[in-house]
Amino acid sequence: MTDVKGGKLLAVIGDQDTCTGFLLGGIGELNSKRQPNFMVVDKDTSVGDIEETFKSFTNRNDIAVVLINQHIAEIIRHLLDSYTKAMPAVLEIPSKDHPYDPSKDSILRRAKGLFSAEDFR
Repeated sequence: MTDVKGGKLLAVIGDQDTCTGFLLGGIGELNSKRQPNFMVVDKDTSVGDIEETFKSFTNRNDIAVVLINQHIAEIIRHLLDSYTKAMPAVLEIPSKDHPYDPSKDSILRRAKGLFSAEDFR
């Protein structure tokens, strides 16, 4: 179990391989309500379950970053497009079978809109 005073958590919404990799890396935790900080999405996972988990992770005060496979993010794109809070940060990541496509990443598109080429000169 995690102690929020000790730091914040990463949360993962991903396919089996992505979640396994992060869990082997040590991110797996349960909060005081025995809720995990990861969700494995497979072909039988409903859109409603993914949406509910995303909403839950983004409303927990012990989570600093939500990592989501980009192909799963596409399923709940409407939630990601309307998400505006800075914390927890939401990052779209590739999976083994689905490469990252920056043109689909709504958060990256929003961040690019904040700067112009002149800002980097």
